Amino acid sequence: HSSLSRRTLPCVSTRAETLVSKLDDLMAGQRRLPVGALALLGALGLGGCAAIGEHRVGLTAEGRLQPCPPAPRCVSSQAQVQQRSVRPLVLRADRPDVWSAVRDTVSAQPRTVIVDSRRDYLRAEVSSPWGVYTDDLELLRQSDRIDLRSTARLGYYDFGVNRERVNALRQALIRRGLVEVSNPGEPAVRPSD
Repeated sequence: HSSLSRRTLPCVSTRAETLVSKLDDLMAGQRRLPVGALALLGALGLGGCAAIGEHRVGLTAEGRLQPCPPAPRCVSSQAQVQQRSVRPLVLRADRPDVWSAVRDTVSAQPRTVIVDSRRDYLRAEVSSPWGVYTDDLELLRQSDRIDLRSTARLGYYDFGVNRERVNALRQALIRRGLVEVSNPGEPAVRPSD
């Protein structure tokens, strides 16, 4: 195991510790850190060790999505705070297979794996491009409405990644004709035939 990861980053994930260990091996005998190494350590230090105990997924006892943690790394259509709020999806009523098609669309998103799929709830894990971080994307269907929540598991700030993820999913669902384009201020995308 890397002495660097144990001394400097005691709370990193196994994948991150492996990356830091490889970095340690590359640096053996060098006096200066390469620029890429500094960037990796900075990213891990900024996001990897903050707010570990705040991660929750699934439904509350009231059947709602979990609330966003205090750290600004989550968005939800059930959020009460405007900075964390996103609009819910409105399903097209003329598609009997709509929930199945929504699951397929979620599954087709980059680096996304569905880990829990029920009649009215879906949770997917989305890994970062380097596989260091894993975020959670949740959808809760209630009649013709889907509430969404996307949250980082670790770190303090998500740099807008979760909002971008929800917006990308919304646009993919609009293109497939699965959700209505009825939200004001949202860019218009024509559903595909």
